Amino acid sequence: MDDSNKHFRLGLFVVISLILLFGILFILGGQSLLQPKSTFETYFDEPVSGLEVGAAVRYRGVPMGTVTAIHLSDSIYEDNTVIADRKSYVVVQVEITGSTEAVEDWEQNVAMAVEKGLRVQTQLAGITGQQYLSLDIINNAGADDLRFDWQPKHTYIPSAPSSTGKIIAGIQAVLSNLDKADIAQLSHSLNSLVTTLDEKVSQIDTANLSEQATSLVSNLNQTAQQINEVIANSQLDQTLANINSITTRLDNSLASNGDITKLIKELDTSVRRADAIMADNQHDINSIIRDLRITAANLKDFSENAKQNPSGILFGAPPEKIKLEESK
Repeated sequence: MDDSNKHFRLGLFVVISLILLFGILFILGGQSLLQPKSTFETYFDEPVSGLEVGAAVRYRGVPMGTVTAIHLSDSIYEDNTVIADRKSYVVVQVEITGSTEAVEDWEQNVAMAVEKGLRVQTQLAGITGQQYLSLDIINNAGADDLRFDWQPKHTYIPSAPSSTGKIIAGIQAVLSNLDKADIAQLSHSLNSLVTTLDEKVSQIDTANLSEQATSLVSNLNQTAQQINEVIANSQLDQTLANINSITTRLDNSLASNGDITKLIKELDTSVRRADAIMADNQHDINSIIRDLRITAANLKDFSENAKQNPSGILFGAPPEKIKLEESK
């Protein structure tokens, strides 16, 4: 009787332990079996180092699911294709999880989102090199979409070149250029440059340079002192005050139609009158100018005659010459 009670208790303990174990397992991970899911796949034509199964999938930073499988298209879609004609894309399968409404909305609108530019990119998760998948709308997407001739097993979302790939490509290009560079020649050139600089520096007359610098600083100090003396001079202050006073008077005169404004008006009136007189007597002015030109020409002729025959100005024209032969 005691043995049967012991066996019963042991069996009850085992059953209760199993029930608790299954309950704990269900609480920890079994609930995910009951959550609605949606699977899609994408292809990459570049290395995906650091991307592993279980990596996060985020839409604009918001978690949406995880990576469930990473394969090559050779083993899934191109097993019957000649090796030379294979694309050898990296096939990444993703499982979207969430509420029933969220998953249904995703399945209904994913095709429209792809047409609007929804693309998948790999992104670095930190400095460790781990990567995750990022979903986002990319403007002018479509030119870099991969081409293939098979029917995807799940909903297909195209990929886009990632910034991670560009960074890695840039680093590889830098390393390649470093490999091509002649490090020995570069080191020799740097040593030659340092030697030349050292020789040039040793040739500099530091004592003379220091003396010139001291003299320059002294001259600057003297100039600054002279400027301070000029600024501190009371005459300068009086001159500035007088200029300020004159400026103030001019401003007040202009603002109140003072003497300057009256002078400007009178000058304007005089100019208008002179212009009117010139317009009314234009013919007479032209006649006067013509007579002045004639007078100037006569004076020029008179001066030339005076130079050639000065006595003619007082005595008139010279007498006619007498022919001696006719008088005889």
